[in-house]
Amino acid sequence: MADNNIGPKRLVVGAHYGLRDWLAQRITAVIMAIYTVILLVCFLTASDFGYTGWAGLFARQWFKIATFVTFAALFFYAWIGIRDAFMDYVKPVAIRLVLQVAAILWLIGCAGCAAHILWRV
Repeated sequence: MADNNIGPKRLVVGAHYGLRDWLAQRITAVIMAIYTVILLVCFLTASDFGYTGWAGLFARQWFKIATFVTFAALFFYAWIGIRDAFMDYVKPVAIRLVLQVAAILWLIGCAGCAAHILWRV
């Protein structure tokens, strides 16, 4: 009987061996890097480093949206890492499911908190 676990004819199972997750983490990392550059440029070109200067920066609608998109990218980036850690190290399925649901609820709560803070300014 032939062994299907080696070579090009091996049995492929799973979610494309993590390609989609790898790509999602790279895209979200690029979003966070772009936002960091935008924030750095705004900081270096600002004349007012007090509360009014920062409040004025975050009062702009495009900056609020950019900030929230960056937070969403951060939360998705974190979710992929947390989920992979749970899948690798928590073997009982029931415990892993409870931890994953708790992580999802926590990240959704953080996103709601971020939206509340951004649009309150």
